[in-house]
Amino acid sequence: MLKNWNKPEKPEAEELEERLEAAKQKLRQQQMLIKDRKLPVFVLFEGWGTAGKGSILGKLILNIDPRFFKVATMDIPTEEEKRKPFLYRYFVKIPEAGKFCFLDSGWMDEVTKGCLHGSIKDKEYKKRIDSVKRFERQLTDNGYLVMKFFFQISQKEQKNRIKALEKERSTKWRVSDNDLWQNEHYDKCLKTYDQYLNDTNASTSPWYIVDAQNRKWALLQVLETLVNGIDTALQNSAMAVPLLQNVFPLEKIPKLSELPLDKVIEEDAYKQELKELQEKLRGLHNELYRKKIPVIIAYEGWDAAGKGGNIKRITGALDPRGYEVHPIASPEPHEKARHYLWRFWNRLPKTGHVAIFDRTWYGRVMVERLEGFCNENDWKRAYNEINEFEKELSDWGAVIIKFWVQIDKDVQLARFTDRQNTPEKQWKITDEDWRNREKWDQYEDAVNEMIKKTNTSYAPWHVLESNDKKYARIKALKIVIKELEKVL
Repeated sequence: MLKNWNKPEKPEAEELEERLEAAKQKLRQQQMLIKDRKLPVFVLFEGWGTAGKGSILGKLILNIDPRFFKVATMDIPTEEEKRKPFLYRYFVKIPEAGKFCFLDSGWMDEVTKGCLHGSIKDKEYKKRIDSVKRFERQLTDNGYLVMKFFFQISQKEQKNRIKALEKERSTKWRVSDNDLWQNEHYDKCLKTYDQYLNDTNASTSPWYIVDAQNRKWALLQVLETLVNGIDTALQNSAMAVPLLQNVFPLEKIPKLSELPLDKVIEEDAYKQELKELQEKLRGLHNELYRKKIPVIIAYEGWDAAGKGGNIKRITGALDPRGYEVHPIASPEPHEKARHYLWRFWNRLPKTGHVAIFDRTWYGRVMVERLEGFCNENDWKRAYNEINEFEKELSDWGAVIIKFWVQIDKDVQLARFTDRQNTPEKQWKITDEDWRNREKWDQYEDAVNEMIKKTNTSYAPWHVLESNDKKYARIKALKIVIKELEKVL
């Protein structure tokens, strides 16, 4: 893109000023439309060092109400961020519906620096490109406007700007070692940037190359492109998104109704196995921490199926400093205002730690689907998005263990009745539980479809037959141990 780029013609001074004022006025007017229509706008500034990204950004945000935007400068990843997936620190920055987020450098800068300095080889580069493309597409599919700007200057212009900054004591600090290295290796950088721009240029999130030779002209290019993008996004906000075909390896799994639920374990055998298995898991947890392997255990299942007791037997074997249990309820307003996976990205473990989810991202294709909290296009699209999410985690090196805790209708009724009639258990039963029970058949159909479409080779489902809770606990421990031993 950079090598074949045709520099746009800069207007005369008078026209430039008129167009600047018109674009600024347009952006001010669009703010309320963005807020009312709940359009989230994610803007990425990339480009050469000293190309003026920071100063242009500073002038741009003067036209936006400070309550409606955030700016983040993405420096090199911290030690904490290096222990999370590559995209973690960008996904957590996505804006709420109706607001802007501006990133001064981002995922392009991180990937290209890795390529230029040898920490990212060809195979890893391809994986990162796939991750970036999925990330950007998922955002636009879920109603985000993603605007990506690359600020282009020549080698000579960059050198002149570096010299000018270095002359003054007050501006010398703004020249980084990376700026100097870039200028010295300009052709090598140009080739890498050009490759990246070509690889990640999509119709839904295209790259806009900004002629940054003149700052006022650069500001006009950004403003006009941004307001035009906002206009288009507002016009297209009601359009349905095409459903993508699944490209991930799926494994066959029986329907819930085909599974026998008569499996039981005797009390003495249960106590003995529980003790032995927990001791074994305790040792494996130490190995996980030493080898910095992240583990994600996801629980879904019927109300009163015994998820809580099952989780308790897993955590009973773990060092409390090395795990966290995340009980997932209805999303808070600030969570609902973002991509539905945002609150799960926020809860991912760092390497060597365990995250246990009591209910998960699969709510999108169960509760949200059946209760009408999202539209049909949203939940149908989610199967592929979830497979992508879990692939990202798997490629990062995470062990993903997914449990569906299965009981039959009669057992659920007996447990509901027991909770209703036992004072110390009444907090466990709600009117919503009874309402959901009335939709058992609909939920079972949704669960069967969910399991079938997301039973991937890298993140398969494990069904726990939980009419006998003790049997389900022992089975869960065995599965966790087996999966951890496999990776260790």
